[in-house]
Amino acid sequence: MQNLKEIMEDVRKLFDEEQFLYEPTELYEPIDYTLRLGGKRLRPALLMATNQMMGGDTTKTRGAALGIETFHNFTLLHDDVMDKSPLRRGKPTVWTKWDENTAILSGDTMYALAWRYFLREPHDGLREILDCFNETAIEVCEGQQYDMNFERRNDVTLDEYMMMIRKKTAVLLAGAMKIGAMYAGADRVSLQKIYDCGINMGLAFQIQDDILDAYSDEGTLGKPVGQDIRDHKKTYMILKALELCPEGEREYLQQRYDTPEHDARTVGEILKLYDTLGVRKAAEEKTVQLLTQAYEELDGVDVPDDRKKPLRELLETLSGRKK
Repeated sequence: MQNLKEIMEDVRKLFDEEQFLYEPTELYEPIDYTLRLGGKRLRPALLMATNQMMGGDTTKTRGAALGIETFHNFTLLHDDVMDKSPLRRGKPTVWTKWDENTAILSGDTMYALAWRYFLREPHDGLREILDCFNETAIEVCEGQQYDMNFERRNDVTLDEYMMMIRKKTAVLLAGAMKIGAMYAGADRVSLQKIYDCGINMGLAFQIQDDILDAYSDEGTLGKPVGQDIRDHKKTYMILKALELCPEGEREYLQQRYDTPEHDARTVGEILKLYDTLGVRKAAEEKTVQLLTQAYEELDGVDVPDDRKKPLRELLETLSGRKK
């Protein structure tokens, strides 16, 4: 049985050895550029680790692993165009390195390629697997639309935000895990627990990303610190701040956040308010709660504990703690 490091190495080799450059180069060069930028490649690792946990043969999930990561990166190409983001993983985004039309068309191609990768390896349950993938893809797009809708609203609640990140971020992690288990022929009870584990993991992952955007550094993030504030994005941080803020000061905080142009001074002022209100602590406590629920769902999967070790290691990496 492979440990997490070996699974991650298999994922790295899978992408290193795959051919992404075809003709016309103007279409495929941005795809090759994107898929070789690296990143965590968390989703294919989750897919393969879950497949192994349920007794599957990970060599038969390579197409699905390529497919799930290609789809994920397709969404990033389009997200970067919508958000006008200049950097991704510390490098110029496709739309800035080439242009918006190239990013849109190369992204469209990546979505089609994802399906091709899934179809690369035969499986008796491929129809159900592709149904799961398609439903996941639809929910991701729904989440992106909610995210855009929320940018125009000043009455977004934390519950609405959690619904949005569930669709935009968490379902793809959960879907990757469920698909890995489906390749192994897992029963419905196990599939549900695995999916719920992935949902809680994905929610925690996004809230941690919100925390990092505010409190990390540009070298670690690969983008400017406080970019969510500059983009007026609804994040767990600002919505929790508005919830914790005394009623008389809430309008002021909302006005400062909605200031058309956010310079470093404005970002610093908002971050100071976060500190005063205890927003970072509240967000960190929420991630611990969600990760604890993810552990509990994983504990409930009826397989030997040693098979769960790579997934536990992934959870530990996210939570920064051992269990």
